[in-house]
Amino acid sequence: MAEVTRMQGDKLPLGRDALSVRRRVEAMEKLLERSFTIPGTRQTVGLDALIGLIPVGGDVITAVMGAYMLWEARNLGMSKGAMARMAGNVGFDWLIGLIPGVGDAADFFFRSNTRNLKLIRRHLDKHHPSTATIEG
Repeated sequence: MAEVTRMQGDKLPLGRDALSVRRRVEAMEKLLERSFTIPGTRQTVGLDALIGLIPVGGDVITAVMGAYMLWEARNLGMSKGAMARMAGNVGFDWLIGLIPGVGDAADFFFRSNTRNLKLIRRHLDKHHPSTATIEG
């Protein structure tokens, strides 16, 4: 049975191939870091910053959502070093988020999911060059 690898409308691909994984992690990063534009500015925020406003529980929820990208990286066969760096990014974001006020402001400056997406893209571009996309 063939795997679903094409985008169908607004649905994310379900396949286990590198292109499907790339599209899913890019969508997760956009959801967590760049979902909304602050009116009157060019600054974007995502669910990471918004859910992070909920004391303690919000930071746990966003850390779990960020860990999804780590799970996808494991499925891609990324190196343990790169995955440790990704886990460090998520862990640092979670720890700093536990500090009231400071953690909420830090979400604008330390975007762990964007950093992790860059690591995944670097791996995909090196090991699966056919998944590369041209950004405009």
